Amino acid sequence: MADESAARLRMAARAVARAGLVHAYGHCSLRIDAHRFMVTPAKALGLISPLDEPVLVSTEGPLPQGALPEVLAHQGIFRARSEVGGIVRFQSPQLTALSTLGLTPRARHGFGAYFAPAPPLHEDPRLMREPANAAALVGKLGAARAIVMRGNGAICVGHTLEEAVVMAWYLEDAARVELAVLATGRDGVELTPQEAADRAVTSGRVVERMWEWLTAGDPESKDAAQRDGGVALRAQGVSYR
Repeated sequence: MADESAARLRMAARAVARAGLVHAYGHCSLRIDAHRFMVTPAKALGLISPLDEPVLVSTEGPLPQGALPEVLAHQGIFRARSEVGGIVRFQSPQLTALSTLGLTPRARHGFGAYFAPAPPLHEDPRLMREPANAAALVGKLGAARAIVMRGNGAICVGHTLEEAVVMAWYLEDAARVELAVLATGRDGVELTPQEAADRAVTSGRVVERMWEWLTAGDPESKDAAQRDGGVALRAQGVSYR
């Protein structure tokens, strides 16, 4: 189980990097149980290999060696919200640009519906390396799926790590739409509360399909394992249909 969880975490890291949501900075974390979670090592997410081991962190107490100072925010979120199973911290370009206007994406299209009416904005642009700043961010996040940090990216949470990754992609796309609407000089139309509630569904493999798309070709994905297994069988002269 630990090996499977570590592989999921590495896949998530590479997925957000491949989607252009991070560069050299950012981190993902995955809850293990009520008191522990694992977080990606202090390394650019796109450079994380199948050999890299996550850092194990307790939801209480000081951070262990190897955990970045900003993991304080992950620790606080896991401690405050028992339903959260995964967290993604990222700095995507459209969302970061929008945040410098003091704005977060409004619920204008399907992907934006998941954050209706709009995700909260954490006004402090400094890195979350102090307990007080991390605690303020956790409080501002509340029960939302995401929080945007002014000039400093965002954090998305999910019931699973896969959902958190998908929400990160959705939030960046919502920022793209918001900036496009602002560029027209018109107000645009927002989804009504009922429309947003009806649209923000996770049934019908909504999360799973996006996760599969974001991780397609990953060296630790199931399709890669099946492909590599097929290559090995063919090398042994075994054919199958």
